[in-house]
Amino acid sequence: MLDALVVAPHPDDAELGMGGTIVRLIGQRWKLGILDLTSGEPTPLGSLERRAAETLAANSALGNPWRKNLGLPNRSLEPTLVNRRELAAVFRQVKPRLIFAPYWEDAHPDHTAATKLVEDARFWSKLSRSDIPGAPFHPARILYYFSVHLRIVERPSLLIDISDQLEAKGQALRCYRSQLVDNQSAGKPGVIDSVCDRTRFWGHMVGVKHAEPFASREPVGLTSLDHLLL
Repeated sequence: MLDALVVAPHPDDAELGMGGTIVRLIGQRWKLGILDLTSGEPTPLGSLERRAAETLAANSALGNPWRKNLGLPNRSLEPTLVNRRELAAVFRQVKPRLIFAPYWEDAHPDHTAATKLVEDARFWSKLSRSDIPGAPFHPARILYYFSVHLRIVERPSLLIDISDQLEAKGQALRCYRSQLVDNQSAGKPGVIDSVCDRTRFWGHMVGVKHAEPFASREPVGLTSLDHLLL
């Protein structure tokens, strides 16, 4: 049983969007998992074997959360009924109270398909009298992380301080050499540099060094304001 499950369209999306938060939650003894929906291949410099090795190394840098790949098709991910059933079965298996999903607006079709798939599977997971393996279970909440291929300024509902986790996030990102290191153009800012610039910006907004943004479609309830950053 997991406290939280991060659903990622491809290996590296979880690290890009919320790698620092993953490290922070694991450090707070959360039982956390990552479900990659696809292999992410083909890519110009990658291969199935290389991506698997990179993901294993990145997961170690994060603190070795539970991780699985659902094996759905990259570049043609769709929120079909078959895929919805398969994802709902995973929700029933690991029973996360909280799901992290990709932000719903993006230029990458796999990302928006993943968001729709997560939302639909969350609903199906609670259905009784179905042929989905496992007992009915309804994850209480979805938060959306930003790993987007669209030049937008995020409009988050909340920010999580990752100042002490930024180094681990960077280490995890550098494990994906085929995607984030070896394909960078000389003289131009790399993806990892851009990600750190964005976490620095959001940290500045709440008075810390680095933060990661999250959105919510539903109201966020609090039992205390003790940890509210002012």
